[in-house]
Amino acid sequence: MLPTSPAFKENAARALQEERLQKALARTKPQFHTKRAKAVAALPEFEQIRDIGRDIKNHTLQFLDHYLETWAENVERAGGHVHWCPTAEDARAAVLAICQRVGARIVTKGKSMISEEIALNDYLERHGITPVETDLGEYILQLRHEPPSHIIGPAFHLNREDWEESFRKSHTDLPPDRVFRERRDILTEARTKLRERFLAADVGITGANFLIAETGTSVIVTNEGNGDLTQTLPRVHIVLASIEKVVPTLEDATNMLRLLARSATGQDFSVYTTFSTGPRRPEDPDGPEEYHVILLDNGRSSMLGSPFQDMLRCIRCAACMNHCPVYNVVGGHAYGWVYPGPMGAVLTPTLIGIDQAGHLPNASTFCGRCESVCPVRIPLPRMMRHWREREFERHLTPSFARTNLRLWGFFARHPGLYRLATRAGAALLGWLGKRRGGRFTALPLAGAWTRGRDFPAPEGETFFARYQRLERSHAL
Repeated sequence: MLPTSPAFKENAARALQEERLQKALARTKPQFHTKRAKAVAALPEFEQIRDIGRDIKNHTLQFLDHYLETWAENVERAGGHVHWCPTAEDARAAVLAICQRVGARIVTKGKSMISEEIALNDYLERHGITPVETDLGEYILQLRHEPPSHIIGPAFHLNREDWEESFRKSHTDLPPDRVFRERRDILTEARTKLRERFLAADVGITGANFLIAETGTSVIVTNEGNGDLTQTLPRVHIVLASIEKVVPTLEDATNMLRLLARSATGQDFSVYTTFSTGPRRPEDPDGPEEYHVILLDNGRSSMLGSPFQDMLRCIRCAACMNHCPVYNVVGGHAYGWVYPGPMGAVLTPTLIGIDQAGHLPNASTFCGRCESVCPVRIPLPRMMRHWREREFERHLTPSFARTNLRLWGFFARHPGLYRLATRAGAALLGWLGKRRGGRFTALPLAGAWTRGRDFPAPEGETFFARYQRLERSHAL
């Protein structure tokens, strides 16, 4: 997936005009809010568990080398293989080498944001291997040749009519006049199509929500069961994970799981929570003959010890984007890469560079809702401010904006001049506003606002001037 993050403003403007997208966003947004609120209210100790989750991740990041080595030793002790991959290129090559060695032609995949990050599907296809997405949302996006717009609900931006249209266009062997009476009909058709792919696959690829150092285990959570079929039916199971997914113990993993589903979908627990430790043993009734973990760094180790280290606590629940007023009006595709919303506004500049993703930290109202709902208390607004500072320091912001910020900084450092200038400006705008009916339809330096709405005229004095005047009158 080639980043289009530099075109965020154009992407966002286009998204605001897309009727189907706006319909989908309006329909699904309240569901996430309501379900999460109910799940949290039903667990009185939720805030305490948030503190525990934060502390588990902080401790793990402090001793990350130790826990990764312990985890890798336990993976190998259980008969698995760990492939340490510094870059996306290394990760793709490792997956391809495994597939080619076993003669794979069809690869089934569970939902994995790491596979999106390393652009795995296109890479496998170029080498004659067919990847098949088995998550229902990812499956339709593969049919439509679209990237995910959400990290837990990849087809968040689609409506039912989009699904029906895509299925009729892609499943041409089925009767064209078939009727989709309800959502279950869509699910049944997808299940029928995917079942044969599950059985034909030589390799199954999943992501990992957690890696448990104590046992060498990978954990996935799903609501469809496709992850279990992906990792148990093929001869080879490949896990794609990034280095920050490790936690020390099984108990730590269960604490994190108590946070994950409640924050993501408002469930107490996901329908399927699957623990995988190595390949099939002689006494096991099923499972893969080989178990591999592709462990990706791709810039994450450089975040350790930096102002962005807290971002490595993220457990990919999407609560921040579900509650973000910006994401909820432009959707995920506007952000232009794999990770949208507030978490993407922090993570994407780290992974592809602030020169490519400089607009994203600015796509925030700084209302703080992202931090308030984050299950591991990541200070997302603070880190977005850090990126804004770095963007300014590297002269990546437009010269017009930099000039105005310098001008504002000059007045801010001289309070007397600041009060004089703001009072004069408020008085002038108040006087002009009275002559124009109390509103401006056009205003210098505010064209972006007045192109879409009127600007209310000030009353003629600043807040502090009015506050001082009222204080004096009350004192009398």
